Amino acid sequence: MADVEEERLLAAAPKAKTGKSFRALTRNWTWCHFSVFTLTFLSYALLHACRKTFSNVKSTLEDEWTGLCSPGNTSLYCFVEPKQTWMSDPLFKDGDEAELFLGELDTIFLFMYAVGLFVSGSIGDRLPLRAVLCFGMCSSSLTIIVFGSLTGWLKFYRPPFYGFIWAINGLLQSTAWPSVVAIMGNWFGKHGRGIVFGVWSACASVGNIIGALLVSAVIDYGYEVTFLVPSVSLFACGVINVFCLVSHPSDIGMTLSEDTESESTPVNETENLLNKDGIHTQCKSDHSRASGYYLQRLASSEEDRRCKGHRKREPSNDDDKNDSLSSQGKKKDAIGFLAAWKLPGVLVYSLSYACLKLVNYAFFFWLPYYLSKGLKWDQHKADNLSTLYDVGGIIGGIVGGLISDWMGVRSPVVVFMLVFGAPSLFIYREYGVTYSWNAFLMTVAGFFINGSANLESSAIAADLGKQEILRGNKEAIATVTGIIDGTGSVGAAVGQV
Repeated sequence: MADVEEERLLAAAPKAKTGKSFRALTRNWTWCHFSVFTLTFLSYALLHACRKTFSNVKSTLEDEWTGLCSPGNTSLYCFVEPKQTWMSDPLFKDGDEAELFLGELDTIFLFMYAVGLFVSGSIGDRLPLRAVLCFGMCSSSLTIIVFGSLTGWLKFYRPPFYGFIWAINGLLQSTAWPSVVAIMGNWFGKHGRGIVFGVWSACASVGNIIGALLVSAVIDYGYEVTFLVPSVSLFACGVINVFCLVSHPSDIGMTLSEDTESESTPVNETENLLNKDGIHTQCKSDHSRASGYYLQRLASSEEDRRCKGHRKREPSNDDDKNDSLSSQGKKKDAIGFLAAWKLPGVLVYSLSYACLKLVNYAFFFWLPYYLSKGLKWDQHKADNLSTLYDVGGIIGGIVGGLISDWMGVRSPVVVFMLVFGAPSLFIYREYGVTYSWNAFLMTVAGFFINGSANLESSAIAADLGKQEILRGNKEAIATVTGIIDGTGSVGAAVGQV
């Protein structure tokens, strides 16, 4: 009977309404909400800027490793005669070997990134998210400097060393995405999550744009500088997060609604529900301190036992104090890795994202190279043009998130975008031969492909990690995000092969 009463109380709680404006969503946000949004956005944007650098300098690296001097190459040996003095023993004999090795580096990175995501997701639900994120950001920035800057300055060209460093970089970068999604999920509830995460998930695309424009701006100083500048920025952002990022509301004594973080259930309505069923006043006061949050906490085992046994023992003041502290500061148990796979929707969306990320990362890794080598366009022109794919992804993620909030479901929106994404790729390949048509068709392809990828990897992952079956008793967002993105990275790695 007690379980039936709990279910009735939970059903009586106000449900989130769809279609609410973004301005109404932000009305009850605190400065912490804006701070978390900004810091996590900037963190992952800079991480992607570092990752994008490698994609945009592939043609320059190929020339460096083979001793060739294509237009736009700023290596020293291209301006000094005889060139054999500077490249008497090139790393690769021709461009085909260099291109193959670049593809191998992508595959190594993605496989290690996938492995790291499966592990780091579970770690993020067990260790402080801020510590995991900051460690990954700072250590990854150092490995990128070693890979791209130090090896170039020292002329230390060794394929095994490149592969080892890039594998380590893949493991370290895998700590970021599950952490930032989990932190965002802690602060922003399901109500309006589509539009909030639709805007926020543009961080990866914004980072790609920053990386591409940065390469175009500083490539004349040498490709080593293109690795150095974003890496230093990433390290600095990681240090800022150590002191400024709040990973969970309970870290600063805040209690927010599990479902609609910025909206609380009215205290009077809460008291009426409790008084109607004759629940002890002491239990009521504990819940009313957290306003709307009490309904979700009612299902937790500790609170459930205390409230059910109120007739047997009158709680003391010490009990009240200890319970209040535990409700704010106690970290929830983390869900198991296998148990997370069994959550409804996780397996299906993971497989879907594997196919989607295969296509998305083909553009991410090879689009600038294709424009430069395949269409014979200048390196600066290719870097600037490739940003339009990410511009389309930003628009697609925001529009898709907004529509999914309005509809109250996300799957039909993703399916619609993928159905139109397939023909957009074919049309881009066939008709994107001129600059203007290439720019337009690339943006359209980014809208459908990259936009749906942003939606699946952020808003849907957070939904799955906060679904009703968990009842707020388990930490699952980082684990579920790691599973989905990790499976997607396996698909992307297979695509590179």
